[in-house]
Amino acid sequence: MRAQRAAHDSIPAEAVAELIGKMKQALKEDRQIFVFGNGGSASNASHFATDLGKGASSRVGKNFRVLSLNDNVSWMTALANDHAYEDVFVGQLKNYARPGDFVLGISVSGNSPNCVKAMEWAKQNGLQTAALVGAKRGRMAEIAHQSIVIADTHYGRVEDAQMSICHLLCYAFIEHPEWAK
Repeated sequence: MRAQRAAHDSIPAEAVAELIGKMKQALKEDRQIFVFGNGGSASNASHFATDLGKGASSRVGKNFRVLSLNDNVSWMTALANDHAYEDVFVGQLKNYARPGDFVLGISVSGNSPNCVKAMEWAKQNGLQTAALVGAKRGRMAEIAHQSIVIADTHYGRVEDAQMSICHLLCYAFIEHPEWAK
């Protein structure tokens, strides 16, 4: 229980506020928001896309253009089969992403090759990038314009804290729809 609380207490409020600002900018500029991760982080990415795309959009009266790159299984498996598993996210970004769009990568280790490759491509191609990672930080934290590090290495605790961050990003607009103006 104490370790779980410590992981949540390590969420830096100012960094979350900075991400909220990036979400505001993406909404105002009608930018696409891409989110991705593996395993539990993939579930968090899907959950976040739903909450932002439906819940927050409904409250602010303008739609966030958000897409979880984990959710098209046939596309992911085609990219993995025909290229490599590390291409499952970057392959989709190459189709959809434009300079100025926003990428949120979620990973406990920060070193998942498919997440790292997508983050590198996004940054090299003019997208704004943010990473939610655990205490090991990994390459994603080095690459991203902004990183939020949860001070733990336990997958479950880090993923729980990352989902809390995703909820905070959505609640900002659900509870304060005027922030989107």
